[in-house]
Amino acid sequence: MSQTPHKTPTLEDHLLRLEIEDFLWTEAELLDEFRYEEWLDLLTDDLVYWMPIRRNVPSREMEGEFIDEGPALSWYADDKPTLEKRVSQIRTHVHWADEPFSRVNHIVSNIRVQGWVGPHDLKVASHFIFYRNRHEDEESTFFGRRVDILRRTESSWKIARREIYLDESVMLFKNFTNFF
Repeated sequence: MSQTPHKTPTLEDHLLRLEIEDFLWTEAELLDEFRYEEWLDLLTDDLVYWMPIRRNVPSREMEGEFIDEGPALSWYADDKPTLEKRVSQIRTHVHWADEPFSRVNHIVSNIRVQGWVGPHDLKVASHFIFYRNRHEDEESTFFGRRVDILRRTESSWKIARREIYLDESVMLFKNFTNFF
C-alpha cells in the first residue's frame, strides 16, 4: 500500500488500516493494564526501540533537531532483551522509580499506513498522548509521534522497529520508566 494524494484507497487499503489500528490500540491497552509480558510478545526478536533526544535549534536548522541514531546519546536505544530486563526489573516490585505502578493512559491517533518497506514489513506513523500519574501529586503528559515498522507474521503483527519522537526537548520528570 502506497498512498499518495492522487490514489483512491481501495477496500483492501481500508481493511489493512483498520487491522493496524486495532493492533496499535490493543498494544496501548496492554501497556495501560501493565500486561508487559503480553506486550513483549508483540515485539520481534530483532526489535529496535529508539527515542532520540530533541534539540532546540533555529528554524533554518530543523533537519538537525533530532540526535542521529548510532553512538549519539538517546532517551532510548533498546532492543528486545533490554526491554525484557526492564520488565523483569519492574516485576520485582522493588523498582523504586515505579513502585507502586503509575496510573497510565496511552492514546494513539492519526494512524497512517505509509506503505510496505519489505515483503512483510509495513511502515506506520501515528501520534500519541501518554499520561502518567504517580503517587498523589506527580503528573506527566507526553505528546509525540511514532514511526513503526510492523512485521506480518503467520499469526499476527509484531513491532520490528519503533522510533519515538517526543515534542519535549527537556525532560522535567523524576523518572522515565514507561513504555511508549
